[in-house]
Amino acid sequence: MADVRPTATVKPVTSVQAKKSGNSISWLAPLLCVVVGYIIWRFVLGDASHFETAVGNGFWPEREGAKGGLYKMYQGGIIVPILIGCMLTVLTFVIERFLTIAKAGGTSSNADFIRKVQYHLANKNVDAALAECDKQKGSVGNVMKAGLHRYKEMTTNNELSTDQKVMAIQKEVEEATSLELPMLEKNLVFLSTIASVATLLGLLGTVMGMIRSFSALGEDSGGGAAAGKLSQGISEALYNTALGIGTSAIAIIFYNMFTTKIDGITYGIDESGFTLTQSFASLYK
Repeated sequence: MADVRPTATVKPVTSVQAKKSGNSISWLAPLLCVVVGYIIWRFVLGDASHFETAVGNGFWPEREGAKGGLYKMYQGGIIVPILIGCMLTVLTFVIERFLTIAKAGGTSSNADFIRKVQYHLANKNVDAALAECDKQKGSVGNVMKAGLHRYKEMTTNNELSTDQKVMAIQKEVEEATSLELPMLEKNLVFLSTIASVATLLGLLGTVMGMIRSFSALGEDSGGGAAAGKLSQGISEALYNTALGIGTSAIAIIFYNMFTTKIDGITYGIDESGFTLTQSFASLYK
């Protein structure tokens, strides 16, 4: 009796490798920015030489009579260094996302790149299409390159049907896409969060400053002098609102700009996957 051996089902191994990247530095950056914000507030804006009256050298020393409009920001209160830290955080992640997304966009137009790949695939020149991916780089180039490697493998595969080959190519593109998109959207959460929180922090600082001002007014019975101190206190408190609104506006502008660019790259990735599957289905029936 002949031996019957079970047929092993060989699953195609993906050529896409997961990108290892920790996010601990991203979470540490806002804390460092707040620390730097405090240093700027305490030792630059709050330097004793910038005020007519300087008392104490502790965590939050008292200062009166600022010699310039910029130094009045110190008198806005303890929320000011947090807002400065938020502004620094926004600038940090704007620079980081700008460099990352610019690199992900590739070296040339994604539309032109896809047209070149389509031309090479129409001529059944997969190696030339791969060479275009090496030139293009970026997220679309990386996804297209992963799909083309599977595409090239399927052209010599005689075991699977055309539909199965197309599904294998599509799966490869999807796996490559699932690795590229998180890198594009990484750290945008900080911009979106600060866009919402910075204004609220500014209002909180303003309210705290006005509470201090009205408390001082209640203790002072000097009439005109008291009114002058009240107006000065409110003016100082409003620095919080101005800083919070400014930080929020910058975060919103760049968040929308980055999401628009990411949408464009995502569209290019989707188009590259469609190009590969349609090309294979039409040329290798």
